[in-house]
Amino acid sequence: MKSAVAAVPAHRKPLGQRLKDHWQLYVLLLIPVVITIIYKYGPMYGIQIAFRDFRASMGITGSPWVGWKWFERFFNAPTFERMMVNTVLLSLYGLLWGFPVPILLSLALNQLRFKRLRRTVQTVIYAPHFISTMIICGMLRIFLSPSGGLINLIAGTKIDFLTEAGAFRTIYVASGIWQEAGWGTIIYLATLSSVDPALYEAAKVDGASVFQRILHIDIPCLIPMIVLQLIMSASGLMNVGFEKAFLLQTDLNKATSDIIAVYVYDQGIQRASYSYATAIGLFNTAINIFLLVVVNWVAKKAADVNFV
Repeated sequence: MKSAVAAVPAHRKPLGQRLKDHWQLYVLLLIPVVITIIYKYGPMYGIQIAFRDFRASMGITGSPWVGWKWFERFFNAPTFERMMVNTVLLSLYGLLWGFPVPILLSLALNQLRFKRLRRTVQTVIYAPHFISTMIICGMLRIFLSPSGGLINLIAGTKIDFLTEAGAFRTIYVASGIWQEAGWGTIIYLATLSSVDPALYEAAKVDGASVFQRILHIDIPCLIPMIVLQLIMSASGLMNVGFEKAFLLQTDLNKATSDIIAVYVYDQGIQRASYSYATAIGLFNTAINIFLLVVVNWVAKKAADVNFV
């Protein structure tokens, strides 16, 4: 005979009872929570120096409050418009050209039935991800050298591409795709591995071609992950990689390579303008948060998928 008193669902139990019943899990959860608070939220205390004239000898709270002074200085900087345009365009071009590549690669790799060939191809396209940015930039300087560079040898020219402002964005985006596209396929291949093989068998029986199986089985399966990755990419639109831009920058290509991240380094590290650099970084972060919310809202309306 069933008990007269129905079991109380776990989520309806008092917090104290839940803690008592599953205290081991809460102790394990406490470790990453504490680490996150210490290393992620703790340093946010220093954000206030963006509104102060920070002096190390006076400390954060002892430094005079200046309000929006540093933000106004940044907005009125002679290179503000150029830095904003360069930062946004590099990110947009990287998103436009780089975002679809891992998806296309994962769809192609998923169709390979020779396991040894598939593993070999995956290893080859994953490898660039493990090369440091410093080495990547060194390789680019060798390949693009006007005297003996691979690109100039193939084209039969002697052009110093790194001094050409018009070539910088192409170099930056293309090298980024080469370095990260293979690594980006991992999450899509993992998603495709969860597809029921019976769907493919049924599609074959119905006479579906490879393209039709990709279109009607693989892509619908990938859409939630694609939307998630798009949201994450859009939320970091203003976070253009500092290292590569800094290492590839020359006096002759600054018209397209001068971005916010390099300017922050110059002001914060080289010139020790800590308050000014913090204000610029805070402005950058505020834009990224705004973009995250907007893209998440658009994705929810367009694809009925949201993660925030």
